[in-house]
Amino acid sequence: MLIEAKHRTEILQAEMQMRGISHAVFTSESSIAYLAGFWGYLGIEFGRPSMLVVRSDGAPSVITPLMESEMVAEMTWVEDIHRWEDAGQNSWGRALATCLPEKPEQIWVEQMDIPAIVRHFMDETYRGVALCDIGPILGAQRMIKSPLEIEVMKQAGEIAGAMMAAAHGSLRVGAQEFESALAVIEAGTRKAAGFLTDQGWERFVSPMIHNLQILQSGRDTSMVHRRASVKAYEKADPVYFCFCNMAQFKQYKLGFDRMFHVADVTEDAARVQQAAIDAQQAAIAAIKPGVTAESIAAAADVIYAERGYATGYRTGRSIGVAYLEAPELKAGDTTILQAGMTFAVDGGISVDGVMAGRIGDSIVVTENGAEYLTQYPRELLVTDS
Repeated sequence: MLIEAKHRTEILQAEMQMRGISHAVFTSESSIAYLAGFWGYLGIEFGRPSMLVVRSDGAPSVITPLMESEMVAEMTWVEDIHRWEDAGQNSWGRALATCLPEKPEQIWVEQMDIPAIVRHFMDETYRGVALCDIGPILGAQRMIKSPLEIEVMKQAGEIAGAMMAAAHGSLRVGAQEFESALAVIEAGTRKAAGFLTDQGWERFVSPMIHNLQILQSGRDTSMVHRRASVKAYEKADPVYFCFCNMAQFKQYKLGFDRMFHVADVTEDAARVQQAAIDAQQAAIAAIKPGVTAESIAAAADVIYAERGYATGYRTGRSIGVAYLEAPELKAGDTTILQAGMTFAVDGGISVDGVMAGRIGDSIVVTENGAEYLTQYPRELLVTDS
């Protein structure tokens, strides 16, 4: 992984040279992981930034808190590591300043991801210096996944499949939502552990599946992002599992959703869910190199309209080391699809306060169409008890 991260950085440096960009400062965890191979477990939420400074004509530099620097040094291929401390003169601001020209003409940053405290520092320290956006440049590079990235995403798909099977197996009348969430965490963690060793870079990769489970049941299924509660399942309850903030491995994140029905399903619920499934399948069938991102959403919209539904959801989003990358499968996005792009593709209908129908899978665009990264039956799913 680190060899590939170094190669990605070299590609970016060549692009920066061509564009006349001397320095770029990366502050998002996903970009740092993509280029430098490491990620932290505290980060900017605690006001303790880690940064990566990439030069077009020299070695990159990592800026990291002293307390994390030992781990970071083991996780990254970058040799120039600037350690900063919470108190005293050795601040992160001073460390950053030493990595930038004394009087830069412009500074390239991730404008959509730069933390407020870093932006404030730059505004105060480099008054009048333009902050330009490096995000779209790296974003374009990240669109096409390498064979190694796709292999990792396939492993993430196997982990997600184990999670969904555990979710399915947890459903019965009288069971509670949080019990399903616990089953998902255990199954995913055990599956992820099977892909890891305790050697080298991998010893820093945790198999633990975490984050609050997105789960709604009964009439709350229309709420999209409600979290698992102590609610008990009732007969004919629809139950929705979304793993979009949990199905990940080695920082690669998938989208994966299924709707189940406990012991029985009503006619209305079956109709809504089948429409969501059919819309998703129409979208996936339309995926191939050379078509536009918005045309995939249009294919799904045809099904919604035929069934008498309208949806405000996008049909999909690009996935990788971030939860949301470019492009998106929605009206107005005219990006041309290419082999090697990866997407979460969804079917979704909400009837507020009544019910919903949802399904989601991750795919990779191939030369001839699309290949699934996630596997679980794409049909009406009714449990036995």
